[in-house]
Amino acid sequence: MEIACLGPIGRRLPAPGTWGSLVGLALAAGLIRSGAEDLIAWTTLGLALPAVWICAAAERGLGRADPGEVIIDEVVAMPLCFLGWSRLESAATPWVLFAVGFALFRLFDITKPFGIAQLQRLPGGWGVMADDLAATLAACASLHALAALGWLGGP
Repeated sequence: MEIACLGPIGRRLPAPGTWGSLVGLALAAGLIRSGAEDLIAWTTLGLALPAVWICAAAERGLGRADPGEVIIDEVVAMPLCFLGWSRLESAATPWVLFAVGFALFRLFDITKPFGIAQLQRLPGGWGVMADDLAATLAACASLHALAALGWLGGP
């Protein structure tokens, strides 16, 4: 349960999903800074599979579906927002890309448009992870669209 909540981050801080997303943003920044941009998808996949199991166990332990204090799903999903980083770099400074990507992910994770909400109905930890993965892919697509339209202000 502690892993699912990242210890006190998910249990004691307000807006735990936002804090979990910030941890995921740090993971993404670390991957990109290390030159491992191409590992974003593989890292997410490698972490998502155990996270499904961890989320399912947390749901059982807490007795609720997709409990708010479970934030490992945000941590694991957030890096996917920055797939194709090398194509984004010319559109804005890194801090703008990170800020806009983070804001878009939070928007889609909270509002769950485009059928994302239905993904939460998947059984066990699959529903917990799937809605966040879909939200981050929607954020990634939106970030690339904003970059292509030149709406990020340039580097």
